[in-house]
Amino acid sequence: MPRYLGIDYGEKRIGLAYGDELGVATPLPAVIEPNWETRAKVLGQQIAQRRIDALVVGYPYNMDGSVGFKAREVDAFIARLEEQFGLPVHRIDERLTSHQVETQLRAMGRKNSNDRKTRATGEIDSRAASLILQDYLDLHHPALMPEPWDED
Repeated sequence: MPRYLGIDYGEKRIGLAYGDELGVATPLPAVIEPNWETRAKVLGQQIAQRRIDALVVGYPYNMDGSVGFKAREVDAFIARLEEQFGLPVHRIDERLTSHQVETQLRAMGRKNSNDRKTRATGEIDSRAASLILQDYLDLHHPALMPEPWDED
């Protein structure tokens, strides 16, 4: 199975996740560097270190399914990724992933999931990247999904 790097793009932070041979997406530290050159360097290190075969980028469709300003911003980011790293890039719908992560953190007892420290580290962004990547893996590698228990 290919190795994937899941990406939740943001202007300030880029959330990252790794998809392994078992079909499990795991959050990685977010890219919080201030400019493209240093961000690209960190992304390149992750790609090389984990021997990434393809990138999976969360695509911000509007709630009605249309493509808006933010999606065009992500298109420009994807073009940079393709040019810089020459890897295939797969887009996957990311609607509501950040909200889903914040809900999960609150359920875990993390009442301040929206505080500055949590935002600054990119934890929410990388957890969102993990959800995005897991959605992709579940859709495109269903053989990796566990079989339901047969209770006969």
